[in-house]
Amino acid sequence: MTRRSRSPGAGKPSGSGPSTGAWVGLLLTVAVAAAVWLFIVRPRATEPVEPVVVPAVRLDTPPAAPVPPESSFVAARFPTDQDILRDPATPGVFQPTASGNPMSALFGSVRFTEVGGHLVPSFHEGIDIAPLQRDARGHPLDDVHSVADGRVAYINRLTGNSNYGNYVVLLHTDPLGEVYTLYAHLATIAPGLRAGLPTPKGMVLGRMGNTATPMIPLARAHVHFEVGVVASANFDRWFRAQRLTPDHGNYNGWNLLAVDPRGLFRAQHAITNFEMQVYLRTVPVAFEAVVAAPGLPDYFRRYPRLWQGAAFTRGWLVLACSEDGVPLSGRTATPAEARLAGARRSAVLKVDEVALGRNGAHLVTKEGGAWHIGRAGERLLEILTY
Repeated sequence: MTRRSRSPGAGKPSGSGPSTGAWVGLLLTVAVAAAVWLFIVRPRATEPVEPVVVPAVRLDTPPAAPVPPESSFVAARFPTDQDILRDPATPGVFQPTASGNPMSALFGSVRFTEVGGHLVPSFHEGIDIAPLQRDARGHPLDDVHSVADGRVAYINRLTGNSNYGNYVVLLHTDPLGEVYTLYAHLATIAPGLRAGLPTPKGMVLGRMGNTATPMIPLARAHVHFEVGVVASANFDRWFRAQRLTPDHGNYNGWNLLAVDPRGLFRAQHAITNFEMQVYLRTVPVAFEAVVAAPGLPDYFRRYPRLWQGAAFTRGWLVLACSEDGVPLSGRTATPAEARLAGARRSAVLKVDEVALGRNGAHLVTKEGGAWHIGRAGERLLEILTY
């Protein structure tokens, strides 16, 4: 029997490993799969990718200063339907005192009061606007409106505990700081009006009247309108420390420093972007006083634009004031100025007698040819520095 020969490896089992051809086929398969992934499945991978730029942060860069609010008095309206910029001699626009003098209804040293049997000038902090309409019994029918967007700061509904009678105080935003408006002698106050309530321009606050202590004769009923700045947020604490009454918080007339409403409205009409500080620059300085202060007065914390020069810690400062005491600017006193006060807490540095006019506020008085701080002036400076 003839034996058949076997090729090398013929004695190995058939599943022991791939042949060379199999390895080549496997490599070709892998290469094709990679090509499909790179050029078909992920075609975007070959496109250029824009780098993400992260801006560098400078740790020494101060934050941007807050943008001051626009003044509420831009495009303000009058408190009633009367045009308060009309000639004061125009009958029926302003309500004069019993003297009948039309000027007595305006702002400033326009009135007289009796002191020690003598008539002396007195200061009127606002304007008195007459009614346009009355009912059959002579009561005014005019509504009183908010002159600008604001909020209610205070309402007095007790007729007999203030010379203002029933009155409302509003606060309004301005780049300088909050500005107040006051509406006094109201017959009625709008229902639902309360402290903190927003008051859009034109909102009815109440009805014109004749409330006061004592009552104003009905024939001379009017609304007394004021606008100005608040002397101190600490006033109520000062007032209570003096054991004085009645208590109107920070909205007692002593703490409300007024400017001429008609002058302000003229400026508001003339200046495109009205600001209170711009108007205050037009108010003449009537006197300068040096006064001791334990720290920067609250007034200049709330109206910082009115402070001039280096920061104040304590010592002596100089106030430049209007006739009725509005601090138009403040600065640190020089040593020479401080010495002028001597043992007192305050002294007059200079007076502009033209700007002071009739001096109805009596904040400074002239005795023996020299100017001194009057009693009313001492009270004002104490309030400002309390």
